Parts: sequence; structure tokens; C-alpha cells
Amino acid sequence: MQTKFEHFAATSMMGAQDSPPRENGTLCFDRDWEGRVFGLAIALSKQGHYDWEDFRQGLMGSIAEWEACHALDDSGWDYYQRWLQALERLVAGHDIIDEKELESRTETLLESLQACAVKAENSGS
Repeated sequence: MQTKFEHFAATSMMGAQDSPPRENGTLCFDRDWEGRVFGLAIALSKQGHYDWEDFRQGLMGSIAEWEACHALDDSGWDYYQRWLQALERLVAGHDIIDEKELESRTETLLESLQACAVKAENSGS
């Protein structure tokens, strides 16, 4: 069940340039991290770290930057990469976490994901 804020955040983007992908009206995430980063952006705003509209403007800016450098049919398009980029910029700009700490946590996460992939690959052999 969504809180009023979560409902507002998710529905305020419907039909807009920055609207998240949906399937039959439901938010859709192809990879686990997409749902996590979506929730993280909403949670940080809800906790007062930044205004939701500031995040949306950052997301639209990230989308516009990508579109300016790529063809409209470029297969490299990834909505949640733009979402993540907007969130990283906002978090850094609001001093929620310093850049070194973010890099360290990102590296740890990537190493963990790689270890899980190797483990899954080895167990499938």
C-alpha cells in the first residue's frame, strides 16, 4: 500500500516526459535495482532531503542530455539509468552522501553483484 506521498510522486509523472515505464498502468521494473532506486528517490524526498519537483527536473535534464547525444531509436536508451543519474546528482548536490562514500558503496555493491553472478554461473555448471 502506498502512502499519500508515494502515490503523489508516482502519479505526478504520469503522461509526462519523465514518466516511468508502465505495463497495464502498473510501474514496471526489468531489473531489481530499478525498483530499489525508484524507491530510494521517493524515500529521500519524503524524508525531506530534497523536494520531489527538484528530482523531476533533474530527471528531465538527464533525459534531455541523453536525447541530445543519441538518435531517437538508439537501443542504448535506459530510463532507469537516467533516473539513477538524476538521483546521484541530486544526492551529491544536497550533501546527502559525499562522493567518495558513494563511490565506495557503489564499488562494494558491484563486487557483490559480480560475486553473485559468478556463484550462480558455477552452480549452474
